[in-house]
Amino acid sequence: MYNDFSLIYDRFQEIDYREFINFYIEVFNRNNYEPHSIIDLGCGSGEITVLLGKKGYSVTGIDISSDMLSIAQNKAFDNGVDITFLNQDMTEFSVLDKADAVISSLDCINYLPCLNDVKETFSCVYESLKPNGIFIFDINSEYKLSNILGNNTFVYQDDEAYCVWECGYFPEDKVTSFELNFFVKDNSGKYDRYFEYQEEKLYSLRELQSIAEEAGFKKTEVFSDLNFEKPKQNSERIFFVLRK
Repeated sequence: MYNDFSLIYDRFQEIDYREFINFYIEVFNRNNYEPHSIIDLGCGSGEITVLLGKKGYSVTGIDISSDMLSIAQNKAFDNGVDITFLNQDMTEFSVLDKADAVISSLDCINYLPCLNDVKETFSCVYESLKPNGIFIFDINSEYKLSNILGNNTFVYQDDEAYCVWECGYFPEDKVTSFELNFFVKDNSGKYDRYFEYQEEKLYSLRELQSIAEEAGFKKTEVFSDLNFEKPKQNSERIFFVLRK
């Protein structure tokens, strides 16, 4: 996942990553918590990882895609921040030193194909946290997966690349599929074609809260769309804050 797509992942993102950083810091403040070490689980191309490093946190970035980690490592070097990157599967990751906090941004949990994978991931997170540590993650909501993405097609292009993103929503399986056809200009001016297939799984708030409790987390808070309001029917992104 995110192998060839890593070539254009950052190019067509329309995300203000600083909003995520500000949200995480506000979560820490509201919990009277001052973390030093943070694991960025599913760190991808490292945008949030590097921003956290520039804030002074000791950060470890973990991702299953070596291509994305290569991009993230280059960003860290260019920004002069010292970050440890690990090429691991989030369902079975481990770290030498426990962290004060773990974050998992931009619907990484939706990419886990079954509840058992979610359980294994939450168990690994729990084991990687220090006592009273905080785990913050977000998911794409049912509203976003079924309506905003749904069965729609999105097209992105600039002078160097062209991408067609075809979505399909399958309510019986609670899955939204993504077929990504993209073309990237090479040094000769010709375009190389790539294809990648992805799926996101819909999980209910009740399912995730139950798994969090089963993993051992003692406190769960749920918020909507980078604010501290309760989720609504048309919320697109749901945030969970778990306390060990």
